[in-house]
Amino acid sequence: MTSLSPQPSLSRIRIGSAPDSWGVWFPDDPQQVPWRRFLDEVAQSGYEWIELGPYGYLPTDPAVLTEETSRRGLKVSAGTVFTGLHHGESVWEKTWAHVADNAVLAQAMGAKHLVVIPSFWRDDKTGAVLEPDTLTPEQWRNLASLTERLGQRVRDEYGLQIVVHPHADTHVDSEENVVRFLDATDSDLVSLCLDTGH
Repeated sequence: MTSLSPQPSLSRIRIGSAPDSWGVWFPDDPQQVPWRRFLDEVAQSGYEWIELGPYGYLPTDPAVLTEETSRRGLKVSAGTVFTGLHHGESVWEKTWAHVADNAVLAQAMGAKHLVVIPSFWRDDKTGAVLEPDTLTPEQWRNLASLTERLGQRVRDEYGLQIVVHPHADTHVDSEENVVRFLDATDSDLVSLCLDTGH
C-alpha cells in the first residue's frame, strides 16, 4: 500500500501595478495622469496592490494616502526609489535622504518592500546620453557594495526588503548584467524585482 502525502498548499501570487504603467515617471508633470485618476483607474482595472511610484506623486501624508487607497480597495506593496549608487560615496547622503523619505511612507502604508531602480544612463525625457552605458570595474564595485549597504540599512531601520528592478537604459539591464549584479551582492540583503510588464 502506498501512502500519499498531501500536496503542499500553493502560495497565492499577488499581481499589482504602479504609476509607471500609467505613464508616470515624475513627482509632478502636467502631462502625467493626475494621481486621483490613477488610483481610480487602477482600482477599476481590478488591481488590489500598487507601488507608490515617484515620491511625491501620490500623497506623502500616510493618513491621506491611507484614506484614498482604502476607499478604492487598494493596498501598497512597495515604495519606489531611483539610485545612482555606481557613482560611489559622493552620492550616498543624497541617496539615503531620498530613500528614507520613501521608506517612511512605505512602512506607514504597511508595505514590505522598497523597489530600487538604478539610475538611467539616458535622460528619461529627451533620451540624450548622460554617461557611458557600461560601468567600469570600480563602478560595479560601488554599485554592489552600496546596494548591499542600502539593503542592510533599510531592513534595520524600516523593516523593508529592497528589491532591485532591472530596467532598460540602466546598467542592470541585460541578462549578463543582472547575473553579474546578483553574483556580486548578498542575497540576504538584495533581491530582484521581476517586472512582468517588460
